[in-house]
Amino acid sequence: MRAVFIKEFQELRRDRRTLGMLVVLPLLLLIIFGYAANFTVDEFSVVVVGADAEAAADLIDENEELADHLTLVSVDADETAADGQQALVDNVADIAIVADADQITVYLDGSNLFAAQSSLVLFTQVQQQLVQNPQAPAVDIEVLFNPDLKTSWVMIPAIIGLILTFIGTIITSIGLVRERESGTLEQLAVMPLSATAVILGKIMPYFLLASFDMVLIATLGIWLFGVPFVGSVWVFIVGAALFLFAVLGIGVLISSVSQTSGQAIQLAMMTLLPQILLSGMIFPLDAMAAGVRWIGYLLPLTYFTMVSQGVMLRGASWDALWLPLTILAVMAVVIFGLAVVRLHASISPAKPRLHGARR
Repeated sequence: MRAVFIKEFQELRRDRRTLGMLVVLPLLLLIIFGYAANFTVDEFSVVVVGADAEAAADLIDENEELADHLTLVSVDADETAADGQQALVDNVADIAIVADADQITVYLDGSNLFAAQSSLVLFTQVQQQLVQNPQAPAVDIEVLFNPDLKTSWVMIPAIIGLILTFIGTIITSIGLVRERESGTLEQLAVMPLSATAVILGKIMPYFLLASFDMVLIATLGIWLFGVPFVGSVWVFIVGAALFLFAVLGIGVLISSVSQTSGQAIQLAMMTLLPQILLSGMIFPLDAMAAGVRWIGYLLPLTYFTMVSQGVMLRGASWDALWLPLTILAVMAVVIFGLAVVRLHASISPAKPRLHGARR
């Protein structure tokens, strides 16, 4: 038994990837769950519109509880309730307050589930306080885009991105590494095709398979859970295509540095776990510590979740989603470009060393 015990430790010491995973993964989980596992959102951005917008803004400043949690984005007495609701569609703010005469209407963004739940509690308390004052304006609270605050309505758009990530990262990397193990991947280097053409041909089946899964999951989500799809299909398709190219690039990058399927799975899990936990699909980004939140801003799934929830639930347009779409496009170009260069280098035959070179 002692010999087996020592042999196992020696093998672990040689397998640096597994050893690194044994050390890094627990640290990663500790940091993520310690700083990111928080469902409570404490700060909300607010736009105030309507004829009595200035008075409502003063009311927020005077109320200590509201002032501690609300950040005023804009106060405009010339804008209407439609402008306030459009600010929520464009994701300019979490809350829109419409102040007209003696009536204040608070619109909450139901597609931002955790912020909506927390702000609903806050404004319900304020509403109860103001009811006791006969001179205070009446406050009405309305949740838009997800009136019943159903979890499934915000999870289904995010799960579509998770499935695309799974296929693009794990399935693609394993498929390419299996070819390396069988010795057929290196044969591609001698074919009269460019590296980009070879890699595009290799990943195209995964792209089509992931696209089919995306349509299937979206259709089933709409049919089984009643998730609305109120936005443009084309915006959704463009966002999904850009995101898919980015995650396929990650899969190709993993395959270029992995020699076996086991190594590919380990690396894929290392990239998949942060995307699940830090993209905002489970824990709200606004509730994370600032240092952990910036990791989320570097992940493609963060921006696809913004696009899919924005299109499906709020009907967000190109103008509202130009930023996440642009970031996804940049990520797709950079990651896929790196993947092509790295895989081409890994499958190219080694150049013979020149005679008389450095000894």
